Amino acid sequence: MSSNPEESSVPDEAHVADTSAPVPDPEVDATVTEAEVRVHRSPRYFRFMLTGAIVFAVIALILTFAFPANPTYDRGQVFGFLLAICATIGVAVGALVALLIDRSVTRRARTVQADRIDVRLPDAGAELDTERGAEPGPRSDDARGNGSSPSVDS
Repeated sequence: MSSNPEESSVPDEAHVADTSAPVPDPEVDATVTEAEVRVHRSPRYFRFMLTGAIVFAVIALILTFAFPANPTYDRGQVFGFLLAICATIGVAVGALVALLIDRSVTRRARTVQADRIDVRLPDAGAELDTERGAEPGPRSDDARGNGSSPSVDS
């Protein structure tokens, strides 16, 4: 036996693909609707806002050590105060940059034709009931009276 997975002991005739058209299942309900859709790239807003918060947190750290120490507040308190203000500003600036990028990218949006396919398959539980000879429909497990969960026959 060879180690190549593409080589097999199956004759070449068995590898020929079936070219016949697929037989549609009469119980499957499929609808196709066509629509024109505008397609454009969109920035990830959360990433822009997170990047703005991180950049402005670094600015808060630089501002904390840029000025001389205050005798009333230690550097940790100053950094916390500046971090709260700068992170808020950074999130707002990041969101604003993302909005501006989104507006500029929207101008280059394309309109394309799209097909939407809705496929509804028959209820699997109804098929099992009809195979057992029961009528399809909702099943009442409480009708047994013992309160146990249904068992699966194998």
